[in-house]
Amino acid sequence: MTLTRRLYIALAAAGSAALLLGALGFQFIGDMPPCKMCYWQRYGHVASMVAGAVGLLIPIRLIIGLGGLGALSSMIVAIYHSGVERGVFEGPDTCTSNPIGNLSVDDLIAQIEAAPLVRCDEIPWELFGLSMANYNVFASALLVILWILALRTR
Repeated sequence: MTLTRRLYIALAAAGSAALLLGALGFQFIGDMPPCKMCYWQRYGHVASMVAGAVGLLIPIRLIIGLGGLGALSSMIVAIYHSGVERGVFEGPDTCTSNPIGNLSVDDLIAQIEAAPLVRCDEIPWELFGLSMANYNVFASALLVILWILALRTR
């Protein structure tokens, strides 16, 4: 595997890691709990990071392709989420839920009342008129390009 291919894989995996760290920063430092679709966007980046780690060690095109598919899946969910935020698409009926477990009725009611209401169709943060989902569309598209470059490099 060439140094160039390794560089593309490393950049793509690091980009997914940076996006995940940013999302976690908004969640835990910025006190912005994610909605259901925010979580869905994270799964593709986790897959890209794993594919990147494996792809650096095992130069199999399938692994590199899976990394690209991870970033692509995150981009597609981010497009859908952006549309839900802007009222173009109808979002899911439920956005978050907590496990019930073996709670009493009073404990369950207290848990429901204490849970943050996170709606998928509201934009909790914007910069220059773009939401986090909008930025994820563009960032994920760049990562998909890096994965494609890694695939095309001999």
